Amino acid sequence: MASVLVSPLNWGLGHATRDIPIIHELTKRGHEVTIAACGNALSALKREFPDCRFIDFPDYPAPYSAGSLFLPKFCAYLPLMLRALAAERRALGRILDQDRFDLIISDNRLGVYSDRVPSLFITHQIHFHFPAVIWPVELFALLLNRELHTRFDRVIVPDNPPGSGSLAGKLSRPLLSSSLRTMYFAGILATARKMEVAEDLDYLIIISGPEPQRTIFEQMVLPQLPCIPGNKMVLLGSPSGHTATCPDPDTTIQSYVDTSEKISLLNRAKFVICRSGYTTMMELAEVQKQHGLFVPTPGQTEQEYLSFYYQQKGWFLSQNQYRLDLARDVAAALPYSGFPSMPSTTQNVQALYEEVLAQYVE
Repeated sequence: MASVLVSPLNWGLGHATRDIPIIHELTKRGHEVTIAACGNALSALKREFPDCRFIDFPDYPAPYSAGSLFLPKFCAYLPLMLRALAAERRALGRILDQDRFDLIISDNRLGVYSDRVPSLFITHQIHFHFPAVIWPVELFALLLNRELHTRFDRVIVPDNPPGSGSLAGKLSRPLLSSSLRTMYFAGILATARKMEVAEDLDYLIIISGPEPQRTIFEQMVLPQLPCIPGNKMVLLGSPSGHTATCPDPDTTIQSYVDTSEKISLLNRAKFVICRSGYTTMMELAEVQKQHGLFVPTPGQTEQEYLSFYYQQKGWFLSQNQYRLDLARDVAAALPYSGFPSMPSTTQNVQALYEEVLAQYVE
């Protein structure tokens, strides 16, 4: 039995939730998993894996803002993040001095690697996306990213291989083809699964993301719900129990639901309105959802790129948060095709274990 340290970044729950299938596969095969995380990521994984060992392991501050200022704030945060990265390296050293691990799996935590222990890095963002007017910054970030990834033994990319079926588009394409030697394209890794149930819910609206943008999105969406006929379920994405007033008799609002209930709702929904975060995109691909509307978080360049990319591919319609008109946009979204068919998470995680993880833990 091998001992594995898994450490996801706590910028939203996406990093933690896409690690869930990997952790399940490791524990199913008899390995001991220790999870090092913080905040909501730590809380969510404690609920999912009560028998695992946990370490409260702080990461970096998330540079989010109330407007479209992610990039300037991100640049201003860099010195703080570099200090946090140095602290992360020191904290990891203390953990490794006290415990023996056979493998480290870091999900987007750049300081969680070791010369003493084989270290794998999970990311779909090999290639950052920035506005065209600052393309030199994008090139610099791409080269820096490539250099940072060389500190890990392998890079696991939760996406299909580069090509027409890529879910992350240019984000998962390396700068140089030589980088592909250390990359493993694992396909989608989602907690959701396809269920054979009736689509008896007309609309599922998922309000998510970091504050204050989560609240802004909620305030824009709820008043417009009476404009779209049918039964609607709104998930507020608020584990703390925040509630809101239902805007019409056909709408049900839940502050938060557990993973199994969310999966059921995704399968039952005929139409999904949500942010274009990559983890959510993998979930929609997994349940083979065909109709939806994506509203990227303002200033989050990754979400803005993904929603534009999907619209260009003819898969889903995207709309700017501040120009959102649900009655108009829902009708305009119906002709889009949804994501193409692709291998399921179950297939992907088994292949990932057999082709990559097994060489370190068996």
